[in-house]
Amino acid sequence: MLTRHDLRSVESNYADVLPRPLGDTAGPLDAVRTIIADVRTRGDAAIADLGKRFDGAAPDPLRVPPAMLDEALARVSPDVVASLRAAATSILAFHESLIPAPHTHRSNGITVAARRQPVDRAGCYVPGGRAAYPSTVLMTVLPARAAGVDQIVLCVPPQSDGRIADVTLAAAAITGVDEVYAVGGAQAVAAMAYGTETVTAVDVIVGPGNVYVALAKQEVAGVVGVPSAFAGPSEICVVADDSVDPRYVAIDLMVQAEHGPDGLSWLIAADDSTVNDVEQAIESLLADAERHDDISATLKSGGHVALVRDHAQAIEVANAIAPEHLQLMVRGAEELVPLVRHAGAVFVGPLAPASLGDYIAGPSHVLPTNGTARFGGALGIEDFCKHVHVVSVDAEGLKWAGPHVATLAQAEGLHAHAQSVLLRLEDSP
Repeated sequence: MLTRHDLRSVESNYADVLPRPLGDTAGPLDAVRTIIADVRTRGDAAIADLGKRFDGAAPDPLRVPPAMLDEALARVSPDVVASLRAAATSILAFHESLIPAPHTHRSNGITVAARRQPVDRAGCYVPGGRAAYPSTVLMTVLPARAAGVDQIVLCVPPQSDGRIADVTLAAAAITGVDEVYAVGGAQAVAAMAYGTETVTAVDVIVGPGNVYVALAKQEVAGVVGVPSAFAGPSEICVVADDSVDPRYVAIDLMVQAEHGPDGLSWLIAADDSTVNDVEQAIESLLADAERHDDISATLKSGGHVALVRDHAQAIEVANAIAPEHLQLMVRGAEELVPLVRHAGAVFVGPLAPASLGDYIAGPSHVLPTNGTARFGGALGIEDFCKHVHVVSVDAEGLKWAGPHVATLAQAEGLHAHAQSVLLRLEDSP
C-alpha cells in the first residue's frame, strides 16, 4: 500500500527523488482563472451557476441569516458544543499570547513607534463537501479575532440540499462570525477578493482547501492579502522506530489520508521491520475504518516510505519534504527537534499525534503544504495585521540625520528629497 523509497545510499538532493502530492497544475489553474473571471463579470449569477455545477446547489439567499447560526447551535449535541468551546478557548488564548508588546525605538533624536494595525475585514474559507469542518472555523476565525479584525466573513460550500452543516454554523456562532455565505471553491475566493452584489470584498483571505482553492488564493494575491504558504491537500510525515507501538504510527498516517484526494502520508524509518509492522497495522485498522475508501485511495497514490540510515538522515529527508505535519516518534525525539528546519508543525513523542494540533492544542491547523513550509508557517495573528511605523524627530535629530539624507538623495539624483531636509535645516535655530 505504501510506496517504498530506499534512500540509504543517497547523500543529498533528496528533493530530486521525492514525489510531491501535486504534479502539473496547469489544468486546474486554467479552470480557476475561468471561474475568477466569471465571478468578476457576473457576480452573484456566476456564483449560483457554479454552485449548481460543483456543489449541486445554489442557495438563495447566498448569505446565511444570522438567526440560523444560533438555531444551529441549539440543535448541536451539548457534548459537541462543550468541546467546541473548550477548543475555542485554547486556540484564542494561544493566539492572544502571541500579541507583541508595543515597541518604540529612539536613536539620535529620531523616534519610531511600531504599530500593529489589523485589517478591517477578513475572509475565512472553510472546506466542505466530504466532511464538515467546524474545527477550521475555529482555526481561521479565532486568530483573526485575536489580531483585532473588526469584520470576519466565512465562506463554506453548501451541502447538496443547499444548507451548511449545523456543527459548522455552531462553530461560527461560538466564534462570533459576522457574515456567513454558502459558497465554496474558487468562486468563494473570487467573491471575497473582488466582491459581488451580495458579498463585500475583504482585505485578507485565509483558510485551507483543495488545489482549486489554494490556486485561487494565489491568483488573487495582490488584490487581497494572502498568506505565503500553500494551504492545500493535507500532509503528514512520521519518523518512527521500534520504540513506538506501530498502531500509533499507522493511525497517524491514516489521519491525514482521511481528508481525501491529493494528500501525502510519509513514513520515515531506519529499518524494514518497523515499516513492515506499520503496514500490517494499517491493514488491520483500515478494515474497520469508516472512511475506508478515501483513506485507501490517498495511501495508494500518496502513501510513501523513506528507508534511511539513521535518525539524522531521517530529519534531512523530512526537511526536504517540508511537510505540513511532522511527527517524531523515536527514541530521543526531543533531541531531534533542533534539527528540524522545514515543517508546518512538529509533534514530539508517542503521546502527541497531529490530531491534537488539528483540534485543540492552540496553534492554527492551517499549515503550509506542498513544500511551502520552506518559507511559510502556520496561520497566525500576523497574517491579519500590517505594521505601521510612526516617525517623529526633534531638532537635534534633524541636525544629525538631515545632512546624511541630503547627501544620499543627491547621490541618487533626487534633489527634491535633499531639498526637503535642507530647507528645514536652514530654518532650524
